[in-house]
Amino acid sequence: MGCTTTIQKDGTMMHTNEINRLDISEAVARQREYYQSGRTYAATERRTHLKALLDVIKRYEPKIIEALRHDLNKGEFEAYTTEIGILYEEIRFSMKRIDRWMRPKRVRTSRIHLGAKSWIVPEPYGTVLIVAPWNYPFQLAISPLIGAIAAGNTAILKPSELTPHVSALLAQLIRETFAPEHVRVIEGGVETNTELLRQKFDHIFFTGSVAVGRIVMEAAAKQLIPVTLELGGKSPCIVHHDANIELAAKRIAFGKFTNAGQTCVAPDYLFVHTSIKDELLAALRRTIEEFYGCEPLRHPDYGRIVSRRHFDRLAGFLCDGTIVTGGQIDAEKLQIAPTILEDIHVESPVMQEEIFGPVLPLLTYDMIEEVITAVNARPKPLALYLFTQDSNVEDQVVKCISYGGGCINDTLMHVASPYLPFGGVGESGVGSYHGKSSFDTFTHYKSILKQTTLFDFSFRYPSSKIGLSLIRKLLK
Repeated sequence: MGCTTTIQKDGTMMHTNEINRLDISEAVARQREYYQSGRTYAATERRTHLKALLDVIKRYEPKIIEALRHDLNKGEFEAYTTEIGILYEEIRFSMKRIDRWMRPKRVRTSRIHLGAKSWIVPEPYGTVLIVAPWNYPFQLAISPLIGAIAAGNTAILKPSELTPHVSALLAQLIRETFAPEHVRVIEGGVETNTELLRQKFDHIFFTGSVAVGRIVMEAAAKQLIPVTLELGGKSPCIVHHDANIELAAKRIAFGKFTNAGQTCVAPDYLFVHTSIKDELLAALRRTIEEFYGCEPLRHPDYGRIVSRRHFDRLAGFLCDGTIVTGGQIDAEKLQIAPTILEDIHVESPVMQEEIFGPVLPLLTYDMIEEVITAVNARPKPLALYLFTQDSNVEDQVVKCISYGGGCINDTLMHVASPYLPFGGVGESGVGSYHGKSSFDTFTHYKSILKQTTLFDFSFRYPSSKIGLSLIRKLLK
């Protein structure tokens, strides 16, 4: 059971009779049977499989870096730090804590249940679907899989067809490490996604755009399948007048232009205090040159845009304002230089959708309240970044704006901590993961009350004459 995958000269992936030759429903049924056999339940089994996953990633590390270079022109430094190294920490973090996470938890019992004991039992959902995106195609496929395995599930992993080399490598890597009834990669395009969403999974984990997230949630709702949606949105970056300008410039450029801006939590637009705009722009120009040289499009490790469609969309944004720095494009290589735009208005096309590329619009403000009002007028973002030394401004922004998560005086780094749940709110996502939150995402917490048989209270039954009055007294 399988499909033939061929990587074409243009880097795209062709699947021969992907639906006819791959009986997806059978694959799901076999995983469900494997789960019900109990072979994924024990903590020792979960640790063993996580250790096997860790070992195979280490063994495949050079090939992973090579595949990321082919698909997105990621250099070794960026590939390791954003796609591979972060997974090593996540796996080790989970392996050390599985026993504690799995342990049933005793909880208090209310006084109307005298004689009873109560506890909560973590149990796996069962068979889960993980749909991964193309921007961090290895990390964002494996990271949720770590949680699924740690929680004792079987999993079907669907990588993105837009990164064919990573997709094919994922299929090979997983095939060598897991029985297909336990973890399996199913490659393909839109038809495969559609067929997968017709299946009766116990949980769906999706990372991608808001538009596709709506489709996933609608399909899941028809079968009442719980979902985790890691989406996106326009994540603001606020630079207050008291910020450390040089440090802010480095951390903003790092957050925005890593992976050529194709990061769901990248700063999507800048709100800069009027008094420091020119100073910050000068620092950003210097930083971009320091990171990528005078001609970023010639830098061997500067990323490329994933597809022609995305490239054309991003190139269109270059006309939405005045180019302060950057603006160069290479249509053949699908590259756009790190670009900053000013003279932007909130109605500009570049401000109407998530950019997801190396184009950074800049707006100015005089009072922090202006920023709070402007951000709150939009859907809740996945991330927010604030550069300031003023704890009052920090408190005001954190309390008055709803967003998934973020950083004070940095960008992106909250995503790399297994101690911090990562996820969106509102249109930017449903649910969270990383560390213990990944285990929780793929776990059902079953509540148990065990009542004593040594005695019984007759007042609980409808035949009692004084039952109602006693219950009222107990509940006051």
